[in-house]
Amino acid sequence: QVQLVESGGGLVQAGESLTLSCAASGRTFSSYAMGWFRQAPGKEREFVAGISRGGGQTYYVDSVKGRFTISRDNAKNTVYLQMSGLKPEDTAAYFCGARGGYSIGGYYREAEYDYWGQGTQVTVSS
Repeated sequence: QVQLVESGGGLVQAGESLTLSCAASGRTFSSYAMGWFRQAPGKEREFVAGISRGGGQTYYVDSVKGRFTISRDNAKNTVYLQMSGLKPEDTAAYFCGARGGYSIGGYYREAEYDYWGQGTQVTVSS
């Protein structure tokens, strides 16, 4: 069983940076691939970034490539999302998820994740 708690969200101006954290409970954090999704009001939850168990492979939605960086520290049971050059369209609730699957395509699909955090709000003003 894995429990996930996101933190680090807030209100920032366009062009600024913010780093989100997702802290996981349990002894088997390194057994899970991790991902970040986001959801704006009235919209579907959208894949943002994913990272493999050892951190060697990362995946991003095109709209955040070059601006966001996902990383993990297995010793701290934590995954991060560093966001720079934030835009108003990045405004959303951000969720981290954990998955036990091994398919690359599974990173992008909400239904493939086994555990979810409660979300943290990121608001970017223009």
